[in-house]
Amino acid sequence: MEIALIISAVGLGFASGFHCIGMCGPIALSMGLTKNQKANYYLQNITYQLGRILTYSILGAVLGIIGQSFELAGFQKYLTVFVGVLLIIMAIFSFGGKDFASKIPFISKALLKVKMQLGKILQRPDYKSRLATGVLNGFLPCGMVYMALTASLATGGIWQGSLFMFLFGIGTFPFMFAVVLLGNFITTAFRLRILKVIPVMMICLGGLFILRGLELGIPYISPKSESLKVNHNSKDFHTDHTNCH
Repeated sequence: MEIALIISAVGLGFASGFHCIGMCGPIALSMGLTKNQKANYYLQNITYQLGRILTYSILGAVLGIIGQSFELAGFQKYLTVFVGVLLIIMAIFSFGGKDFASKIPFISKALLKVKMQLGKILQRPDYKSRLATGVLNGFLPCGMVYMALTASLATGGIWQGSLFMFLFGIGTFPFMFAVVLLGNFITTAFRLRILKVIPVMMICLGGLFILRGLELGIPYISPKSESLKVNHNSKDFHTDHTNCH
């Protein structure tokens, strides 16, 4: 995976952390962690976070498999351009501090109730409960996760897709870990200001995918595909061989 995509995945996850505090924070805050035993307190928090990241990685792998099938069929570059355009469209609908999924009223209300209930059901103070909470949390509909999954579709394979979503999850880790320790420590006004950056990041990421799909021969950003390189080298060899005669 290109360095630019790695940075994009972590950066998107980090910026999305502000969004996660508002969307998934209720689950984290309702887990009932206590500070009586500090070691267990931190480990259970980490277990919950790893559950989320595990789900993201699995979903990324699934999308990566789909993307790989397009690559084998010779349509990878078209898929990459399509994903780039789709990311930009999603970003446009995310301006204003909310992702596109939360702008559908009945979905937004339903998700809030589900998240609160999930937090109440999974309050047992054991590691399996924390892991299950994180795993299920990762499956809940979220616009930012959808954007990251869309990007993982065009990474080119199962491991690339899984790695992209793993890095995205790692990016969300600091804020989600902190919200369990400190509560909702960031004001809504400040969080909304930061969230305005996310659509801009998504537009940049969408532009990066479009450039990758166009295969312009720009190192690390828009490299030529292996098939184009092979065809180019074969042409050079044929030209040199003709000149020898």
